[in-house]
Amino acid sequence: MAEEFRDACRRIDEDEQAGLVVVTGAGDCFSVGRQSPERGAGTGQDEPPTEQLRARLSRLRVADALANLTIPTLVALNGDAIGHGLELALAGDLRIAAAPARFGLAEPGRSSFPWDGGTQRLPRLIGPAWALDLALTGRLVDAATALRLGLVNRVAPAAQLSEETARLAQTILAGGPVAARYAKEAVGQGMDLSLAQGLRLEADLSIILQSTADRAEGIASFREKRPPRFGGS
Repeated sequence: MAEEFRDACRRIDEDEQAGLVVVTGAGDCFSVGRQSPERGAGTGQDEPPTEQLRARLSRLRVADALANLTIPTLVALNGDAIGHGLELALAGDLRIAAAPARFGLAEPGRSSFPWDGGTQRLPRLIGPAWALDLALTGRLVDAATALRLGLVNRVAPAAQLSEETARLAQTILAGGPVAARYAKEAVGQGMDLSLAQGLRLEADLSIILQSTADRAEGIASFREKRPPRFGGS
């Protein structure tokens, strides 16, 4: 499944017509578990990770494949996202949750440790104090709490999740695919830059955007009082 997910992301990234990705689960849960990467590791408690274990971890990781997509990504959390499921959800750009959904890392009870970005993306999203709370206690938070923490962007009744996700997707796509990609790049890369460097990146991308056909179409549609017809170039 991990390989299939990474392959799907590779194909999406190569598709010039793709403007946005929605990731969701089937059934009542988004994703609540994973295969343990420790199987096959050395028997010594203090033994360093072997190359065999590193390779196994690499095969099971999926979050980077989603995070590295250049187009906007929405995660529609149709149910619980726990452990690796939460780590995958954190790799998306925006998260919309069904009201009954719960969230947590749930690792300490198994003497385990997040290894697909959970310890890095979660504190960047909700701050280190709450990230440590979830990482150290293994407790689950409901959708309302997740919304208050900033873990999810929106909460919808379970029966309306697909409709709300589609509405959000259409809102993003209406703004133009090139502008959306540049906004994602500016925010994502800016997180790791100084303020001055981030402002320079923002200015550079804005200048590049002015030369695109989509920018010209946006101005023309505004002047002609009609909906824009963006082509993604």
